[in-house]
Amino acid sequence: MMTSAPSSKSISSSSWRHRAEHARDLGYELALRELKIRYKRSVLGILWSLLNPLSQIAILTFLFRSVVDLKVPHYAAFVFVGVLVWTWFSGAITTAPLAITSNPDLVRRPGFPVVVLPLVTIASNGVHFVLALPVMLAVILLDGGRLGVSLVAIPGVMAVQFLLTAGLAYIVAALHVRFRDTQHLVTMVTMLAFYATPVFYSSIMVPEQYRLLHDANPIAVLLDAYRRILIEGAWPSAAALGGLTLASCCVLISGILLFKRMSINFAEEI
Repeated sequence: MMTSAPSSKSISSSSWRHRAEHARDLGYELALRELKIRYKRSVLGILWSLLNPLSQIAILTFLFRSVVDLKVPHYAAFVFVGVLVWTWFSGAITTAPLAITSNPDLVRRPGFPVVVLPLVTIASNGVHFVLALPVMLAVILLDGGRLGVSLVAIPGVMAVQFLLTAGLAYIVAALHVRFRDTQHLVTMVTMLAFYATPVFYSSIMVPEQYRLLHDANPIAVLLDAYRRILIEGAWPSAAALGGLTLASCCVLISGILLFKRMSINFAEEI
């Protein structure tokens, strides 16, 4: 009995799935390699990813609770969430410009999926975020925060942050290949954005004349969602988070389209 040949649709679906799995495994290996290189010959190794934000949190807590009291409830937990979320975002964005230019051998390799490289920077910085989560939860409980059933929404908020960061990472990674000032510009803008984002101060302290600018800050929306869940034990604003999700998807699509269009010349330009 003759068997029917597999349809072109099923072959195409299987091929796409295989490529997706290959890209995922490759991204995992590259992220692991980046972490190994970063902490090579280090005594404390990856523990530095926890010690660095902890030292910053300790300084900010001392300054804005003992020196200049901002009167923010549960300030240690409040600033821990802010620093941890900001560190993941800023770490990924400031290293993303080098995603292509620092890997010329991989970019010039035939068939290599260069689209994976910007995601590696987000994943490797995201590892630090995940490792610090248990410590953050302990600090929140010790500082009087309330953890409730809304904790299940954290992966969703993290996914939105990943989408937003990925979109921006694709844009700056592609632009840096052609314009080598991109890295310096991103570093400067990120530094300024730290003070314009309610990392160590509360959103209610923002003057009315700057409220529109604050509300347009996507990281401010993310921080509010994280803090509602982790400190107040409440659900994040569905409208705000839904709007940010839509905007993040738009940024991601735009970033991928720009990246793919410019990637044609990556091998020659790096």
